Parts: sequence; structure tokens; C-alpha cells
Amino acid sequence: MEKFVDLISRRVSRAFEEAGYDASFGKVTVSNRPDLCQFQCNGAMPAAKTYRCAPIQIAQTVAEKLQDDAMFSMVSAVAPGFLNMNVSAQYLCDYVAQMAVTEQYGLQPDPDAKTMVLDYGGPNVAKPLHVGHLRSAIIGESLKRIHRYFGNKVIGDIHMGDWGLQMGLIMEEVRERQPELPYFDESFTGEYPAEAPFTISQLEEIYPTASAKSKEDPAFAERAHNATFKLQNGERGYRALWDHIMRLSVEDLKKNYNNLNVSFDAWLGESDAQPYIPPMIEDMKKKGITTESEGALVINVQEESDTKEVPPCILVKSDGATLYATTDLATIVQRMQDFAPGKMLYLTDKRQALHFEQVFRAARKAQIVPETMDLEHIGFGTMNGKDGKPFKTREGGVMRLERLISEITEYVRQKITENQVVDASDVDTTARLVAMAALKYGDLSNQPTKDYVFDLERFAAFEGNTGPYILYTIVRIKSILGKYQGAVEPQALMAPETKEATDLMLVITRFADFMWQAYRDNAPNTICQYIYELAGAANKFYHETRILAEPDARKQAGYVALMDLTKRILESCIDLLGFEAPEKM
Repeated sequence: MEKFVDLISRRVSRAFEEAGYDASFGKVTVSNRPDLCQFQCNGAMPAAKTYRCAPIQIAQTVAEKLQDDAMFSMVSAVAPGFLNMNVSAQYLCDYVAQMAVTEQYGLQPDPDAKTMVLDYGGPNVAKPLHVGHLRSAIIGESLKRIHRYFGNKVIGDIHMGDWGLQMGLIMEEVRERQPELPYFDESFTGEYPAEAPFTISQLEEIYPTASAKSKEDPAFAERAHNATFKLQNGERGYRALWDHIMRLSVEDLKKNYNNLNVSFDAWLGESDAQPYIPPMIEDMKKKGITTESEGALVINVQEESDTKEVPPCILVKSDGATLYATTDLATIVQRMQDFAPGKMLYLTDKRQALHFEQVFRAARKAQIVPETMDLEHIGFGTMNGKDGKPFKTREGGVMRLERLISEITEYVRQKITENQVVDASDVDTTARLVAMAALKYGDLSNQPTKDYVFDLERFAAFEGNTGPYILYTIVRIKSILGKYQGAVEPQALMAPETKEATDLMLVITRFADFMWQAYRDNAPNTICQYIYELAGAANKFYHETRILAEPDARKQAGYVALMDLTKRILESCIDLLGFEAPEKM
């Protein structure tokens, strides 16, 4: 379906042509004065400069061409040259009725949809997820769903940090605690134990202990570097121990991401990119794009158009070690080989913007990707506490994600229990769904690039611009539909007779506009803005309309059909945001 406002623009553009003016002046927008009209066209002002006449004269001439058009119930020219318009109730109803029976409510998929990789994980193995991982997971999951909604094949990749010094630190600490383990016996030739010599909880304690120890004990740090070297060179025992670490960590990560309703298609890590590094660097050398700088191997990525310095992309340090940039470039090589994507999106803290600019330029310079390849970094802001600083526990430490989810779920559970609306057997499920809505909507309603303050009481409120308010609207509509005696028929929609019904239908027609904006700008907050407007219009309609008490069966069927369409659109939108509604709350 063509967008509602585009249909109106097309008709007004034709009226400009009929009046002797260029059609390009006929662009229509939603009115910024809804108290005066629904739509407006300001084209007469720029047209006046072209045709050297008064803008009001142009507006009046165009308005005359539209007076008898069935699309409009009102068209007027207003000084100094605005065209104010209201669409007819029947035209509005016909469009909404078509939305109700069309797949994705008439939204057209992207004609340029493609295969794309979305990198939105980045956790380090053997370490618990904390609040710093929240935004990447929540925003990334929503972007994955939005891009799929428009027809793209999206591969969500977690890209774990599973290779490097942290692994050596863990292994050396394990060796000190349990030196008798066969993994450290170079003469051992048998089968290694199937069970890991530690639990995930112990593993999560081992890493910070080892990390702290390495800062105070140079000899320990040296042994950890040696352990890393042995792992990366394929020493059998260290590789077997690494397999244990990976298995436990991935199981734990999947459990925690599942609690957030977040999933990945590819569970790959830095280790998977390692085999691609040597041939990649060799190819870069052959192409003559690498240089030596103070003993390091680098690619100069500065461009003539740059207004500030962009440092070289370092591939190999003077001590022979590779860096994150090297791994990220090798990962692009791997992704091009495995997935052949037409686009790659990276979602990380916005402070990594320069790193990705260097990597993307190096990838193009090395011809790892075509020059036209869309490589994009989406940098997000910080989740802060009420003090304006990065969110911490009450004790001042970094809060584990598991604890944050538990706290907000418990807070919501208490509110639900107090309301006594939900059966005792459904309290836990309802609390989990509402908590997810509070957490995700609280994050996603902000622009991704902006910092925001995490406010549990505000996010979990059942009123205002919150996730629970959106869910409450859906649940209220479900209650109405559940009490309706007949079958819900989309074709029963009627031309609106009240301001509340008209306003609700008008918001419904803007679905595609908001979705395209969210898709184009990688901005889930646009969807939040839309469903808040839609929920507000739905609640006003509900309060001012006797739906179940309406004696006219035809009118009642029309009201129910409008409520049903509203519910379905709201449910589709919250699915794109990554949460769902309960049956009661």
C-alpha cells in the first residue's frame, strides 16, 4: 500500500498541475496545528517566488481544484499561503480497512533488502553479563527484528571475546589452584575429563582474581602470557581446558540472553577469526598497503578530505601481538566468506567510533569488502543512575544483568500482587513480561546515541510513556474483545463519526511512516513514539465510546474491528521492540 500522506500528496500535486503550477510544490505533511486541520501543504510559498505572484493566490487556485474531491471533507487556503486539509471520513475508513486485511498493514518491504550481519553482542566469556551489556543486547535485538520486518535476511552474531590474555589469566590461576590437573601435564596422552574442573560460578570468580593478581605479581603475569601463547599455538591440554571454559560460558550466556528474549544466529568469537589473520596480513603486504611504524605493522587510513587526524590502523604490534582491529578485520573476511552479506552493522558503545572508522577504512583499502559495501557503526550512549554516572549497585559495584532483571521483576511482581487482578498462578509470568516491557521500553524510548537515566519507578509505572502503559492498553483491548459476543470482522469498520474515532484512525494510517523512519535511521525509539501516540488515541476512544454497551450492532461491530486492528498493530510493534503482552495485568 502507498503511504496515506503520499496518496494525499499525489492528489494535491495533481491539483497544482491542473492550476498551472509545477507538481513538486504539492508535498503534503501532517499538520503541526491539529486544532486547525489534519494535513497541510506549504508549497504555495516557494511557488510564489517561481511564478512571481502572491502565495495566497496560488493556494486559493489549488484549493478550488480540490473542492469536489471525495478524498477531502475540507480544503481551505489560509494567509499567507497555507493549504489546510481534512480527509473525508469515508476515505479515511477505506484506507484503514485496507490496512486491516493487508499483510503487515500495507507496509511495503524494502526493494533493496539484502543479506546483512548485525554484530550486537561482544561479551567476554568466563565473565558474567552486567548492565554494560544491556543496551547492545536490547537495541541490537530490536534492530534485527526491524530489519527482518522489511525483508532483509539478518544474521545476528554475538562475536564473543574468547581469545587473548584473559584466557591465559584464567588458565594460569586454575593451574596454581589445581596443578595436578592433566591439562598442564605435557606428557599426558590420554583422554581429558568430560567434566570441567570448575563451575560457571567458580569461573566467574577466577578471572577477577587472576586479573588483580597479574597487576601485582609480574611473574604471574608472565606465566599468564605464556599460557595464552600455548593456547593460541594449539597446545592440546590448554585447548581442552579452553573448550570447557567455552562450553560453560556459552550455556550461561544463552540462559541470560534468553531471559532478555534476545537470541543470536551465529555464536562465533574472536577465536573463529584467528585462522584468517595470517593470510589476510600476507595479502595486505602483497597489495602494498601496509607500512612499518616504530616496529609495528600498520595501514594508513587518513584521507585527504579529513579535517582532523585519523590515526593508522595497527595490525601487528612491535612485539608481534595482534590487536582488536586485526581480529575485527579478519572477522569481516570470515563473514564475507561465510555469509556474503551486502551490509554489516556494528552496535557498540559510541566511544568505539574511531576504532570502527579505522577498521572500515582498512577493510575497503585492503579490498576485503567492495568500495560500495555498507559498513556502519551504531554507537549507543550510557545507561546512568540518578546521579548521572554509569549505573552501579547500591554498594558501588557494576551490577550483574541477572540481578538487574531480578530486581525489576520483583518490583513489578509486588505491584501486580497489590492490584489483585492476576490469578496467583499467573503472577510470575505476568511479572516477567511486564518487567521486560519496563526495562526494554525504558531503554528503547531513548535515542540510541543518547545517555539516559535508569529510573525503576518511572520505567515500571502503569501510566505515562512507559512499557507497562503500552501493555495495559493492549490488555484492556483484549478484555473488550474477549467480552464481545460476535466474531471480529475487519470489513465491519465504519466511517468515523466522532473526533476520537477519527483521531485513532489517523494515527493508524501513520504506521508505515514511523516504521520506515525507524528502519532508515536504525532508531527503535521512533516505534516507541508511535505506539505511545497510538495507545493514547486508543484510550481516548475507549473512554469516550460505548463499545460493549452500544445498542446498534453494526456500529458495535465497527468499534470492535477498530479496537482489534489497534491491538494487532500494537502487538506487532512491541514484538519489533522485543517484548510481549500478558493476558491480564
